[in-house]
Amino acid sequence: MLQTVSDWLWWDRLWLPSNVSWSDLEDAEGRVYAKASQLYFALPCALCLLLIRCVFECFLAAPLAHVLGVRDKVRLKAEQNSILEQFFIHQAKTPSQADIRALCKKSGWQQRRVDVWFRRRRNQERPKLQKRFCEARCVCVCLFIMYIIGVKLILKPWFYNLKEVWSGFPKQSVLPSQYWYYILEMGFYISLLLSLTFDVKRKDFKEQVVHHIATLTLLSFSWISNYIRIGTIVMAVHDSADILLEGAKVLNYAKYHRTANATFAVFTLLFMLTRLVIFPFWLIHCTWVYPVELYPPFFGYYFFNVMLMVLQILHIYWAILISRMFYKCIFSKLEGDDRSDEEEDDSEPLKEKHQNHVNGSGARGRANGHAPTRAQ
Repeated sequence: MLQTVSDWLWWDRLWLPSNVSWSDLEDAEGRVYAKASQLYFALPCALCLLLIRCVFECFLAAPLAHVLGVRDKVRLKAEQNSILEQFFIHQAKTPSQADIRALCKKSGWQQRRVDVWFRRRRNQERPKLQKRFCEARCVCVCLFIMYIIGVKLILKPWFYNLKEVWSGFPKQSVLPSQYWYYILEMGFYISLLLSLTFDVKRKDFKEQVVHHIATLTLLSFSWISNYIRIGTIVMAVHDSADILLEGAKVLNYAKYHRTANATFAVFTLLFMLTRLVIFPFWLIHCTWVYPVELYPPFFGYYFFNVMLMVLQILHIYWAILISRMFYKCIFSKLEGDDRSDEEEDDSEPLKEKHQNHVNGSGARGRANGHAPTRAQ
């Protein structure tokens, strides 16, 4: 059974053009071809990157945040209430109006007090500013290193003439530098996928998961099918804009707002150029049009291009988010990443505090250490 599945999975027609078989891609006469087993090292690489990231954040990014004056906002702690806590953990972090009314009856609290409790409780679970700074700083450094490597790799004849990408395909010998670039990129995206569970929670969490899985699938397939030349170009094009986004966030968290806004404006222009112009009209055109001039379409050809289209759909989605952020950057100020789950105002009106005091709950609130708040 397993042998049948393996034979079907590695069937030549799934991965290679009709006139090529796996036996044609055996290493010979100094020519080395890509193999699936060579990608196993990406997982240890991802674990190493996660370890390096932890060390970097603790011993480099955190002290830098302190030097630059990045301070966490003091958050008011939610009062002890087992009824609201159980609802928060097991049902919903953002209750509906009907739920709030029901909770008011169960807890004996007024609606405003319940609203404030949920805002404070949600804020307790949100990552603090220093964590966001450290995360963005680490990702920025990783992307910069990979971009430098990518630029050195793509400055080949096929970068200036995309038809050269398919010259001799698929019998194209693999360079050691291409292998390590693939391993580093795959390790990086595996580490991002794993770190989504403890990184800053963003509104596009599901889209991030889809993007990372699609990217890893594309990298794996492009390596096995020897789409390596176009793969290195795609990776370098993507990394170029992402560096500026992370850099703009770092500057913004450090309160260098003018520099952050200028960096973000450059990022916006570069993102639109690379993701909405170069990627669809040059790179997808290269993978969609040129190969059929050399061989009939096969499953791998369609699969690779469909995955590129999935990425392009995500590019359009993120372009909309970036446009919103750019609007805020120009007409107001850029407070942070528009994808992030932003902290809520957890202040409680003085009027409500007075009512709580009249009802006998004011002393209990002060005993819990909640600071007095301004009137509306």
